[in-house]
Amino acid sequence: MDVLDLTRLQFAVVTIYHYLFVPVSICLSATAAGFQLAWMRTGRDKYLHLTKFTGKLLIVTFAIGVVTGLVQEFQFGLGWSAFARFYGDVFGPTLAIEGMLAFFLEATFLALWYFGWDRLPRRIHAATIVIVAVGTLLSAYIILAANSFMQNPVAYALDESTGRAHLTSFTELLTNEVLLAAFPHTMGGAAMAGGGLLMAIGIWRVAADPAFRTLSRVGAWVMLIGGAVTAISGDHLGKVMTAVQPMKMAAAEALYETTTAAPFSVFAIGELGHDRPFFSIEVPGLLSFLGTGSFGGTVQGIDDLQAAYVAQYGPGSYVPMIPVAFWTFRLMMGAGVLAMILAAYHLWSLPDARWGRFALTRRLPRLLQPAQGTPRWLRRFVLLGPVLPAAANTFGWIFTETARQPWLAFGISTVADGVSPGLTRAEVIVSLIGFTLIYGLLAVAWYRLVVHLSRKPLAPAPEAVADAEPVPAY
Repeated sequence: MDVLDLTRLQFAVVTIYHYLFVPVSICLSATAAGFQLAWMRTGRDKYLHLTKFTGKLLIVTFAIGVVTGLVQEFQFGLGWSAFARFYGDVFGPTLAIEGMLAFFLEATFLALWYFGWDRLPRRIHAATIVIVAVGTLLSAYIILAANSFMQNPVAYALDESTGRAHLTSFTELLTNEVLLAAFPHTMGGAAMAGGGLLMAIGIWRVAADPAFRTLSRVGAWVMLIGGAVTAISGDHLGKVMTAVQPMKMAAAEALYETTTAAPFSVFAIGELGHDRPFFSIEVPGLLSFLGTGSFGGTVQGIDDLQAAYVAQYGPGSYVPMIPVAFWTFRLMMGAGVLAMILAAYHLWSLPDARWGRFALTRRLPRLLQPAQGTPRWLRRFVLLGPVLPAAANTFGWIFTETARQPWLAFGISTVADGVSPGLTRAEVIVSLIGFTLIYGLLAVAWYRLVVHLSRKPLAPAPEAVADAEPVPAY
């Protein structure tokens, strides 16, 4: 591997690892705020205990996310200084605002929430966690604006005197059509990731405290609703993607020839080349619908797009890694659908479920009838709760970034143009090993802390409550 490939690998490792924690933090902040508001409205102790438990998970996850985010920004300067130098005036405002939101607004109000129990008035204290939840959404929107610029460059102009790009309209940058489509899709994925974690912990610990059943139910509903949002917004995002990056949609199906009523392969065996795989399960017209909104629409093929790009941008290959794009697109959807099925079955299996199921199950085969209580097999596969949404998010981002190749910013800058000049293989390898070791330690620390918090009882011991002086609940 040359310097460029190693630098791309390093950026992939850093970014994928960082993004494992971002969606969980977004979901946990909203869930903690929801539990606290429910406690204030109902006065039920279980919501108070779940608020504090979810908040502790948020603090641990937020801390890891901040550390990995700092490494990611450091990696920009280390491996992609040429890109940062050329487009810094465009990226600068978004990264600065995101930093202010993440490191000042979110961190400050999260600290006020943590230390404010029994010190702040109840309404003001609840407002702090609500502000944290809103801050995470704003932070995600701003950083997605930077990524959307790479997918569909807008609001910039080239300065002939300096050779740098500068921002022409911050409003236009924040209303990029790719951003408007990607934001709800990303937030749906975040809901699935956080909901999966809460559902898994709730199922695992349901015997310890009845409140964990509520946690598992809430997590399952969040994951199920998040999956629905992801699917609906993904349909819109696919059409926007086809309009601004037609090569990406063609690569998702390994479609080399321009086709009307193009099919979508659910599964394929064989080489993904000009000839169709020797075995595939196809849905007629589905690719055309995903890309154009019509089952009879025309989807441009890889060969025609390659010829058009050569004529527009000059000689070179503008075809991404087809097998990676093809399979990550399917793995993304498959993992997401499995996660939704897992959440739906858990809700179906709850003893107090209200799905009108009892009339229905008389007509279902015995294997499909829901168990009374959490089934044993579901408890065995409880770890799939957070793993499946995390896999769907990861495969989605791998598809999004690799299927844009060779472009760094589509149509104006290639990956080779953005890598830092003078960077050596040894420097990249050493830093990659260092990042990997650090991230491995952080992963172990996060996992052990989450398990430790989950094993602790939600409610304090009665004698401790009776004897203790009024102190913060933590």
